[in-house]
Amino acid sequence: MSYYKEIKKEAGTTKKNKDALRETVSAILSDVEVRGDDAVREYQTRFDRHTVESYRVSPEEAAAAKDALPGDIIETLDFAIRQVTTFAEKQRESMSEWEEYIAPGMRMGHRIVPVEAVGCYAPAGRYPCLTSAVMTVVPAKVAGVERIVACSPPGADGKMNAGILYTMHKMDVDEIYCFGGAQAIGAYAYGTQTIDPVDLVVGPGNQYVAEAKRQVFGDVGIDFIAGPSECLVLSDETGRPDYIAADLIAQCEHDTLARGCLVTTSKALGEQTLLEIDRQLAERTTADTAGASWASHGSVIVTETIEDAARYANEYAPEHLEVHATDPRAIMPMLRNYGSLFLGENTAEVYADKVAGPNHVLPTGRTARFGGGLWVGSYLKTMTHMETDVQASIQLAGHTVTQSNYEKMDAHRYAAAIRLDNLK
Repeated sequence: MSYYKEIKKEAGTTKKNKDALRETVSAILSDVEVRGDDAVREYQTRFDRHTVESYRVSPEEAAAAKDALPGDIIETLDFAIRQVTTFAEKQRESMSEWEEYIAPGMRMGHRIVPVEAVGCYAPAGRYPCLTSAVMTVVPAKVAGVERIVACSPPGADGKMNAGILYTMHKMDVDEIYCFGGAQAIGAYAYGTQTIDPVDLVVGPGNQYVAEAKRQVFGDVGIDFIAGPSECLVLSDETGRPDYIAADLIAQCEHDTLARGCLVTTSKALGEQTLLEIDRQLAERTTADTAGASWASHGSVIVTETIEDAARYANEYAPEHLEVHATDPRAIMPMLRNYGSLFLGENTAEVYADKVAGPNHVLPTGRTARFGGGLWVGSYLKTMTHMETDVQASIQLAGHTVTQSNYEKMDAHRYAAAIRLDNLK
């Protein structure tokens, strides 16, 4: 069974739209690279309709963000920071350096070293996701990144959302900037008179941010290109239509391009879920967005067996994958392609979107087939090293000469042969 063509078509974007987006972003990036701050301010005025002398947020302004927030939000954001920190620390503990003799006289190993400077992007478009900065900054801190820069675009009042700013201040971000869009990615990559360039750019954003990250890759590192949000629910006949509908609508709420899907072994459950989606949409204040998303990109798939359902999920390769079944862990080994997995009907995907601990910056558009989400390792470089004694050098030189002769790479041959001649 193969659903590849159907899934690929659903996830696609027209070449015409891609070309126009690419050209627009390229012009912005080139302008920022050449003119720096002046270009950033012009785009800030044009796109965000605010003119500012400085887009860097002062420590005093960042500290004052707490005063604009109710106590329960502060408590929730502090909880999220603790959860994400604990999860990231456990991930870091799972990584280790090593060095040992892998053969007589050949000592080899690798070191794990953080990148020096990271630029974190926290989107604040349709909704200000208050923990977006938490998801990008906390793993960088746990990894040991020396310089962490964070930005988020201004709201209608020309200021950064107080909740996002509070988390940045709480996490002791080194530099905070109130700007967004492709111009922010350009500033991160190339630097301006105000901001020094970084080594790695991370975080989700709109299509302009995603395209900008694509274009600056190579000048800086990036985490990956994130597209519209996705959630696939895999369920047997025991699934609850109200839970499933709620979780799919929650994902569709992100954006009119978001994708929700139920794949189930029960036709009755599929039909009941469709009815429940209609009922719940009528109650949601965000029904315009969620309803448009579901109408254009939502789907319910019925398969004969749970194995077929798992196969469909693997080809879909969703950003978020929920398993609602009698024994979710029995299905887990069948699942290979997803950004983050949620086992059991009580494990709502929205928990991880907000506060649970696993990162919510995840692969979309089927890229989970070959990559995972943002994690501590995204900020770390694994650097190998080796050291050889005389006898090991003689052994390696002999094999290197043999291979280089066959390849006709004479300089390689000589670099080995000169040691062979002197060490024997």
